[in-house]
Amino acid sequence: MNPQIEKFLKCKKLAFVGLSRSSKKFGNTVYNELNKKGYELYPLHITEKEINSIICYPDLASVKDKIEGLLINTSPKNVVPVLEEAAALNITNIWLQSGAESAEVYETAKKLNLPIITNNCILLYAQPVQGFHKIHRIIAKLFGKL
Repeated sequence: MNPQIEKFLKCKKLAFVGLSRSSKKFGNTVYNELNKKGYELYPLHITEKEINSIICYPDLASVKDKIEGLLINTSPKNVVPVLEEAAALNITNIWLQSGAESAEVYETAKKLNLPIITNNCILLYAQPVQGFHKIHRIIAKLFGKL
């Protein structure tokens, strides 16, 4: 497995960008699954203080616990400011879920010297892998992509 992914998976306190009021959004699925797997998640939201009884933080600096990693599952237009803040706070374990990437995001990460994990779904890696992600994981292994 990719050493960067292994390192990220060892992080148990994660800032999370992508929690939504809409239960149909994939960010909520990721949040709920990781929560069940024992990750301590600190959702960041620029406008909401609480979503579905979950406290949200306006930015990384507002989280009082030590953040070990950052998982981003949002539109690329919201990513650059979070990467800039992560760099300022020396948070270097960063995972971008599919859909959070753009040329500007990649350029910013490179400029800030931030290693980022992209083109992978965390639910294929965070143990135990369940549901259709388990099938995707088997297929990825067969094709040497895991």
